[in-house]
Amino acid sequence: MAPDMSLTALIRSAVAGDADALSEVFSVAYEDLHRMAHARLKFQGRPATLNTTSLVHESYLRFANAGQLSIDDRAHFFRYASHVMRSVVVDVARASLSERRGGGAKAVTFNTNVADASAAGEEEILKIHEALDELATFDQRLVQVVEMRYFSGLTEREIAGILGVTDRTVRRDWEKARLLLARAIA
Repeated sequence: MAPDMSLTALIRSAVAGDADALSEVFSVAYEDLHRMAHARLKFQGRPATLNTTSLVHESYLRFANAGQLSIDDRAHFFRYASHVMRSVVVDVARASLSERRGGGAKAVTFNTNVADASAAGEEEILKIHEALDELATFDQRLVQVVEMRYFSGLTEREIAGILGVTDRTVRRDWEKARLLLARAIA
């Protein structure tokens, strides 16, 4: 069986209720998920406490705890994985900013540029997340493109394959989304 077909078959078994199939889905897709997480964390701002492996593992836990999955195939799995990675990154950024702004701890003053840089990355993540929520009311595909590109680090070709559109369509959607997000964030 081809890798895509075996992953799709495993996904269908997991959806049908096979508890072992979900673990097997992650075993088969682990390298792709790890590469997605690595690309996401390498090039964009990231919460200081999040690394590639923890992003993949936290995503797995969210899949496992989601209950009944309704995923159709490999492409749908990676679209959903991008969405889950987005929620993990946003939640970690929120928690980190919350702790930095008090979080019940005693205030201590120190002067370091590292903390400022990581806070700026976390604030950017939250602004983009909020802007994506607004964008979702107008064009869900643009949101999917941003989730897969910004939050999962997929290439235009990979996104096109997952969405079933051309590379050129993904490039147009990415440019349109970037302009709309820039306007919303400014």
